[in-house]
Amino acid sequence: MSTSLDILKNYWNYQSFRHPQEEIINAVIRGDNVLALLPTGAGKSICFQIPGLIKNGICIVISPLIALMENQVMSLNNKGIKAIALTSKYSTEDTIKAFDNLQFGNYKFLYLSPEKLQSEFIQNKIGQLEVNLIAVDEAHCISEWGHDFRPAYLKIPILKKILPDVKMIALTATATPKVMTDIVENLELSDVQIFRKSFYRNNLFYNIIKTENALHKLKQILLKIDEPVIVYAGSRKRTINISNFLNLNNFKSQYYHGGMDSEEKSKALENWMNENIPIIVATNAFGMGIDKSNVRAVIHMNIPYSVENYQQEVGRAGRDGFKSYATLIFNDGSIIDFKSYLEKGIVTPKYSEQVYEKINQFYQIGNGELNDRYYHLNLQDFCNTYDLSLLKTYYVLNSFESENIIDIKQNSNRKSAFKIIVKNSFLFEYEKLNPRLYNTLKVILRNYGGAFDQFITINESTIAKKLNQKRIEVIKSLKQLENDNIIIYQKSTSDLKLKFLVPRDEKFVMAQISENLKKKKKVKIQKAKSIISYVENNGICRNVQLLNYFGEKNIQECGKCDVCISKKKRETRADYSDIANKITNILKTDVPTSYDELVSQLDSDKKSIIKTLQLMVEKNSIRLTSQNKIIKNK
Repeated sequence: MSTSLDILKNYWNYQSFRHPQEEIINAVIRGDNVLALLPTGAGKSICFQIPGLIKNGICIVISPLIALMENQVMSLNNKGIKAIALTSKYSTEDTIKAFDNLQFGNYKFLYLSPEKLQSEFIQNKIGQLEVNLIAVDEAHCISEWGHDFRPAYLKIPILKKILPDVKMIALTATATPKVMTDIVENLELSDVQIFRKSFYRNNLFYNIIKTENALHKLKQILLKIDEPVIVYAGSRKRTINISNFLNLNNFKSQYYHGGMDSEEKSKALENWMNENIPIIVATNAFGMGIDKSNVRAVIHMNIPYSVENYQQEVGRAGRDGFKSYATLIFNDGSIIDFKSYLEKGIVTPKYSEQVYEKINQFYQIGNGELNDRYYHLNLQDFCNTYDLSLLKTYYVLNSFESENIIDIKQNSNRKSAFKIIVKNSFLFEYEKLNPRLYNTLKVILRNYGGAFDQFITINESTIAKKLNQKRIEVIKSLKQLENDNIIIYQKSTSDLKLKFLVPRDEKFVMAQISENLKKKKKVKIQKAKSIISYVENNGICRNVQLLNYFGEKNIQECGKCDVCISKKKRETRADYSDIANKITNILKTDVPTSYDELVSQLDSDKKSIIKTLQLMVEKNSIRLTSQNKIIKNK
């Protein structure tokens, strides 16, 4: 039988484990429930993949992101290990085939999202498998005190009912003591073994820079780095603007954000991974599951949403162990923008009541009524219909789900697309008959090419902004163009399915969620204060601040962050000033004094004395005589 080290060597080509991987793997193989808190880049996936390979049966991995699942499945498949990720791309027929393969095809890993796990069909199929381990990745998502709370994570313990004898390993890179407690309690982990590795990174140099000219400072930093860099920006628009600025200044950069289609993202990622384009400017949509060892710097041009986000993002630098930089550039405007974003994301009871009323109105549900069915919901369309904030409405629906008022399932999500089915010459005639619709088409053609030859992916909200219209008006125009046989329009599919779990009752619902809303507001404000405090606190070592936040004690100053370096300079200046005063007192006699005579009368080291003398000569407070003795200038 192969040992865990044999498997590590054979499949991963590593000769030894990183601490504490081996201890974690041994605990899992022994049959313990495990919680592992390991920093980004510490090799969390190996901690469940190796036990999954050693044990008979299949390891089920719960993961929050499709890209993360697909990345790990591809990596396993490339090693000759059979793995499947059940995503929204799978039809019912594909899912049935997948479970047949899992049951009879020597597969070792099944990846799925916590939302996918809520399907009774999926649960029944899982019950037919021989499962050796349940791995919950990004386990902090189960805590409302975590930075990426996902209500569906709270429903993961259903697996304990389906597979009562199967042990669980929960893994995260960012968890405070409070979040760790929530993970253990919410996953119902009994007799759990907890492993945590210090967040301290000896090769990572933290630096916070306050400047009114952030782009100029970014340019100065990048001139000193010739290896891959990640630049984080707070919005999609800003990633594009910063990338354009860098390219205009002879840097090779590419932007990356959640609004790009899969092909654009893949191309940007490939160019960066291959180092054809060494600088990637991204929103926080970039980075999860990406393992590139020689990222030499992670630079934030915005204030991250939380200390957890920041720690996870900067952890992508220097995984090869060489000197790397975590730099955050900010000014007073950054603080204002951050606080504005925070306020927009805080949901009030009044707003929640409004969403509850509108969602029932949207589906024409009367007071006291309860329908046992799932409704399709395109969140963008719903928010546009009632002029609601997309972000706040999403948070409200999450609150409803966590209080068991509604159940939400992720549905297949296809982006809108269109194709022109008439010749270009015909459009000139159409313009005369219908100039308003032709103008809509013209704006689309300016921004999306190739529509005469193939289906082109479009974003109705982007088009609406360019036309200064509402999204629903653009959709109506596209449907009319289709009715006029000018285009074929494929509108995006619903991105959610929603089911009401209690009869409509505004008073009951608001009473149920009011405490939840207060708690979430408290969490958001607390996390915001923590990250602002970290950014503005230039009196305490950056490492000490970060490690204290995550519950680590007895920490020494790192000696190399911006705070420590500034402190050293102040101390050095004080030392030189003290030595200079002593030298001045010795030279009061106006008698030239030799260097050896000075040293004999001073209690400082020779290196400091020489440096002080050099500084005093530069300031013209002393000079050397022709006999090479030292005398005070008058």
